[in-house]
Parts: sequence; C-alpha cells; structure tokens
Amino acid sequence: MFQDFKLVSDRPVVIQVKEYVKRLIIKGALQADQKLPSTREMSGLLKVSRNTVIAAYEGLEDDGYTYAVPGKGSYVAAMVGHLAADNGEGVGSTAWQIDWKARMNDYAVSAVDLDVMKQGIRAKKGTISFTSIAPDEQLFDLGDVRRAFLDRMAIEGQTLLNYGYAKGYKPLIDYLMCYMENKGVDITGKDMLITSGFTEGFDMVLSALRPSARRGAAICENPTHHTAIKNLKLQGFEITGIPMERDGIDVEQLEAVLQTQTNSFDLAYLTPSYHNPTGIVLSPEKRSAVMKLMRRYQIPVIEDGFNEELRYSGAHVAPLIATVGQGNGVIYIGSFSKVLFPGLRVGWVLGDRALIDALESIKRARTIHTSTIDQSILYQYFLNGNFDKYVKKARAEYKRKYELTRACCEAHLPEAQLSGDGGLHLFLTFPAGVNTRQLLEACTKQGVIFTPGDKFFIQEGEGTNTLRLGFSRVTDENIERGIQIIGNQASSLLQTEKKNEVSS
Repeated sequence: MFQDFKLVSDRPVVIQVKEYVKRLIIKGALQADQKLPSTREMSGLLKVSRNTVIAAYEGLEDDGYTYAVPGKGSYVAAMVGHLAADNGEGVGSTAWQIDWKARMNDYAVSAVDLDVMKQGIRAKKGTISFTSIAPDEQLFDLGDVRRAFLDRMAIEGQTLLNYGYAKGYKPLIDYLMCYMENKGVDITGKDMLITSGFTEGFDMVLSALRPSARRGAAICENPTHHTAIKNLKLQGFEITGIPMERDGIDVEQLEAVLQTQTNSFDLAYLTPSYHNPTGIVLSPEKRSAVMKLMRRYQIPVIEDGFNEELRYSGAHVAPLIATVGQGNGVIYIGSFSKVLFPGLRVGWVLGDRALIDALESIKRARTIHTSTIDQSILYQYFLNGNFDKYVKKARAEYKRKYELTRACCEAHLPEAQLSGDGGLHLFLTFPAGVNTRQLLEACTKQGVIFTPGDKFFIQEGEGTNTLRLGFSRVTDENIERGIQIIGNQASSLLQTEKKNEVSS
C-alpha cells in the first residue's frame, strides 16, 4: 500500500496527500478504526515532508474522514456509505440497476435526437474546419478583460461572490438599456432580464408563451438558426417556414400564409440582421412590411439580435423592436457571444414589463440568476471604454476575412450562389445536383469540413444543396486552400451528375 502515490507539479502537495488518503478510505482500502501510519512514517512512504502529512491529516479530520486519539495517532472514521455497501445496499451494489433509457420522457429523447453536436464530425488534427462561427480568440484583449475583473472586484468583490438577483446585475441592465436606446429603441413600458446567453433567453420566452391546451404554432424564416429549431420543437411548437429571398424573408409568401392560417400562430421568430445561416440583412422596406403584417395579425415577434455589430458596409439598420415605438409586440433577445467573449455566457431579453416580470420568476425557479461575476466583468469592460475599441478592431479583421472568403468562393466555386452581407460566415447554394452531405464526405477525406445546410431547414429533405462556411477562426492560408479543395470536390460531383444525366 501507498506505493502508487505520484505527485503532479501543478497542485499543492498537501492537497494531493489528503486526497490520496481520502480515496483509499472511500474505496475501503483503509477500514474503519484502522490506524494510519504515523506522520513520520507516512512522510517516508510518500516521500513528502512531515509537515505536509501533518497538514493533510488535519484536513482529513476536519472533513470527517479520520479522528485523532491523543497520544496514539490518527484513525479512519466509520462511514455510513460503507456500512450500507457492506450490507449489499450501497451505491456500488450490482443489485440496483435502472434502465435509464427506458425512463426517459419524450423531451429527453427528442433532445438527444436533435443534438447536432453529438452528430457532428470528429475532425482529425490538422483538419481545416469551416464549421465554427465563434469569434477568433486571438482577437480577445486579455489585458483589458483582466483589468475589468480586477477593477470590479476591488470595488465590490465580496458582494459579487454572493448570490445575485434573478433579473440581473443592475449596473449592466442600466448600461444595456442605454445601449438599446442608442439603437433607436423606445424603452417606455419595457424592461430587461439578463440571461446565460441567447439560448436560455429564447427557451424561457418559449416556455412562457407556449399554449397550455394545445401544441404551439410558430412562424420563422426558412432556413433558420438550428438551435432555434431545436428549442421550438422541444417546447412543442409546430413550425411554418417562410422562404428567404436575396433581401430577406419572402413577404408575399408570409402574407399568403397568414391569410390562410388566420389566428393560428402564437409567435414569430426572426433574425433580421446577418441572418443565420444565410447572412442576409432584411431590407428596410421588408422590415416595415413584415412588422405591419405582424401587427395586423397580432403575432408577437421574437427578434434575434444575432451579429448586429458585425456590419462591414452600408448604413446602420435599426432592429425590429425600434420600429414599433412604444408598442410591445417585439421581444428582443441579445447577446455579445459572436462579437465578444462567448465564455462569459451573458445575454438579455428586452420586452414588455409584464413579460419580463414573468420571465424573472421563471429564471429564479430555474437557475436563480446568471453569474454575477460574469455580468460585472462585462459591465466594467464596457465602463472602461473597451467595447468600441475592440469592435472596431474585430470588425476590420472579420471584414478582411469575409472579403477573402468571398473572393475564394467566387474563384473556386463559380457554380454556387453566395449570400452573406456580414457576420462570420457565408451561405452557399449549389445546383440541385450537388448533395452537400456527399460533398462533405468527399472533403473530409481531403482534410476539410463545413456545415451542411440542410440542418437549418424546417423540413427534412430541404436544403440538401446548401452549406454554411464559417471563416472566423480559419487562417488566410487555410481559407484559400480549404475552399479550393471544396471547389475541386464540388466540380467532381457536378461532372458525375452530368454523366449520369447523359447516360440516363
């Protein structure tokens, strides 16, 4: 015994000794009331200092794993869990086995089925990956973030380490309310809830608006954000998708659907700026037309403020919520995850006060509150004036990569139709003969992967000739080489398709 103890360099030695002995006790290698080696003897066995062993033994006693007998030494304490295991009734007993898959409800089963991350490609090392639309961590200004953390902790560190408020950190809420006002939003009658990113906010809004007596009905762009599709389905909504045109959602088709299905929709989910996955910005004319239809048919709109800051050209386009004035028909869900630091997981919901009041209670029931430290760091980062500086730098770099990616696509993928006015990705639509799942399989063998577009469409079988190309975390060299490989494989597929057509 004690021969398998090995020190690691990145942890305090006393903690390693304490945890090592604790594991021996938990596993039963050291029995109740058994005397531990003396501190001098143990220091020799483990090849650590005697003071280290003394401190480790004190820690074990504090945690209830040992007890000391004056003048005799330290002994292993009896543990309730071990007594149960001895009777064949403990956690480790093979007699108690539950078939958890059989107990899973429809929600859990659907969550697994819709989990695209589990179904994704496991890329080999060195693979050129266009699958991510996360920000490039090389752009993160760590010095400013560190300074923001230290500044805020110096001001109210003890408070920040305690419980926070379900609604959110008030200084951040006040800042973001002004931020939204600067986008042209009339905040009269509106309030805000801080969430752990967009996805939590979206899921909470859906749970609040889901009908109790029937399945919900939602309308959205087609294609759309696959996480939104997943959450709508998990919340029991039937989804009606409206096709996209070059300048946004097909308004005529939207109106036709609304006329034939009057009073049947509980909500609409729209991403008007740098839409995921197409990257399209909804034109001002269509914004006005869409909002008139939503008002006429009294359909609440959930607006996804996705990537609004990553505008590379043209004038600022106000969000949908800014077009309704003091009206309360739009719920805006915002996040800086694609611009700033997704690891902080801070988002917000801006909407009518009555709705936010209900969401606050839902938030308190679910997760109590979003990390106050994360919120405070973000607030101090803004307060220190770092956001505008960072966005300017990030926008310039992503614009350069956007233009490079677009030029490479035009050169090597001339048969594909491109869309994307900004943000961190481009969307490609190939002729009907190209199946991008087959294209992905061929490209994977050549060390390149991307996201097939069919996962963004409402109905199975749609969008099989589309793909999303995320460029934010890909080097210039790999952008050029990767797109050239995709182009070569796409050309091969098209040639094969033409040969099949001729032979048939």
